[in-house]
Amino acid sequence: MQRRTFIQSTVIGLTAGLSNGLASLSAHAQGAWPSGKSITYVVPFPPGGNTDTLARLIGQPLSNALGTPVVIDNKGGAGGSVGSAIASRAQADGYTLLGGTISSHSINGSLYTSPIGYDMVKSFAPVAMLGVSPLLLVVPANSPIRTLDELLKASRAKNGGLSSGSPGIGTSPHMALELLSHQSGVKFTHAPYKGSAPAVQDVISGQLDMMFDTSLVVGPHIQSGRLRAIAITGNQRVPGYPNVPTIAESGQKGFDMVSWQALFVPANTPQPVVDRLHSEVMKVLATPEVQAKLKGFGMEPSSMTPAQLQEYQKAEVDKWARVIKAANIKAE
Repeated sequence: MQRRTFIQSTVIGLTAGLSNGLASLSAHAQGAWPSGKSITYVVPFPPGGNTDTLARLIGQPLSNALGTPVVIDNKGGAGGSVGSAIASRAQADGYTLLGGTISSHSINGSLYTSPIGYDMVKSFAPVAMLGVSPLLLVVPANSPIRTLDELLKASRAKNGGLSSGSPGIGTSPHMALELLSHQSGVKFTHAPYKGSAPAVQDVISGQLDMMFDTSLVVGPHIQSGRLRAIAITGNQRVPGYPNVPTIAESGQKGFDMVSWQALFVPANTPQPVVDRLHSEVMKVLATPEVQAKLKGFGMEPSSMTPAQLQEYQKAEVDKWARVIKAANIKAE
C-alpha cells in the first residue's frame, strides 16, 4: 500500500512538473513573438488597389514597431477569395496577416456559387479595423437629377431602370446599388466593368446614368465639375462633402453602407499575439502621416476592438446574405 502511494505520488509529481515545464515553454514562446522571423502580410488583391496601398502604408511602420520584416504578398483572384483561402490555411502563429475587406469577409460566401475555401468568420481572428469608406452616389454633371428622390422617380419611369456602373459583380459599389434597390423597391440596371476607371468615364460621358464609388475614385471628377454627388452611403455626412446628404437623410431610413478594410490572422492565433498586433496597428493608424494618407484615400479610421470587429463582421455577413438572396446575385 505504501509502495503504491509512493509510486502514485512520484507519477503525479512528474506529471505536474512536465505540465509546468510545457506551460513555461509555451509562455516563453508566446512572449518571444516575433522572434526575428519575417511576417507575411497577404493582400488578396493585385498590386495597386486600395487593399494593397493600405498594406504598404502600414507595413513598414508595423515592421519597425515589431522589430521584424513585414513582407507584402499579393494573392489576387475571385474578389479576394483566393488569397483569403491561402491565408486561412497558414499556421496560426502570428507570422501570417491578411488584409480583409467587405468583399472577402462579408460578401463572397453568399455571392459565389462554388465554395470559396474558407469560412468568412470562423477561419480568422479579427485584429483591427483599418478604416471605413462611405461611397458617393454620383450622376453626370449635365444630368437633371439633383436629389435621391428625383433619381428614384427617374429609375421607376425608365424601362429597366437607370443604368449604374461598378468595378464588378460583388464589389462594394455594386452592393450599394443592390441595397438601395432592396430598400426602396426600385429597379436599376447594373453594368459591371473591369475596374472603376472605365465605369467612371462612361458616367461622365452620359453612357451610364449613375454609379456609386469612393471619394478616392469619384472625388477628383466631382471637384472638376464633371460629376455631381447627390448622396452618401454612410450614416453621417463627411467633412469633404458637407452639403451632400446621406441616403438615410434623403428618405431611405436606416440605410447605412460603407466599404471597409480590416486586418485578420488565421483562427486560433494566440490571444497575446492578437492583442500585441492590435495595439501596434492602432498606434500606426494614429500617426499624423497615416491619418493624412487615410483621409486622402477617403477613409475614416476606426477604434474598434477585435471583439467589436468580430460582431460588426457577423452583422455584415448577415446583411449582405439577405441582399444577395433577394437580388438573386451570383458570381462564378
